Amino acid sequence: MRVATYYKLEDLYGKYGGYISTRELLGEGFSNRQIAALKEENYLEKVCHGCYWMLQSGYKKPDDYKCIEVCLSDPKAVIAMKSACYYQGLMESEPDVLAVATERTDRSMIKMKFPVERHYFSSSHFQIGIKKIVTDFGKYNIYNIERSFCDMVRLKDEAVIEVFNHIKAQTAQCERISRYSEMLKGKNMIQGEN
Repeated sequence: MRVATYYKLEDLYGKYGGYISTRELLGEGFSNRQIAALKEENYLEKVCHGCYWMLQSGYKKPDDYKCIEVCLSDPKAVIAMKSACYYQGLMESEPDVLAVATERTDRSMIKMKFPVERHYFSSSHFQIGIKKIVTDFGKYNIYNIERSFCDMVRLKDEAVIEVFNHIKAQTAQCERISRYSEMLKGKNMIQGEN
């Protein structure tokens, strides 16, 4: 490959902030053959179908790279339950598996290099409590703390006690949790805990 190709790639590092899609690479004048060669030479790391991390960019992947990469794979996916609690500062250690929610009708492939646990929700319940996070590296969807807590209680997740201990002192948050549990048809699941 010509040296100009590598210089051209270096110009894209700042423009795309680390992540770049096949479509963007093709739009910048790279061929499929060049993309394959750059991948083989460790200039590009495939993170999901049609998307790469630019290894030689000088950037370190952000702490929430798993969230960004899952949503690059399926833009409608939402980070859920204890994963959502961890990324919002309510848990000390990162869960071994990234919990992701999608609608029941969503059949997008979520094939990642790290373990993902997928939960399917009906359309009416799926939309409740979604926040959009925008970073310098990309964006992702995440359920708010109240929704995540209610889902953890409903699914009897063992980390619910750790999360509850972080939020029990905040009266307004406990009231929002009660409202969320009613919306999610789990009114009795948290009685007595707030």
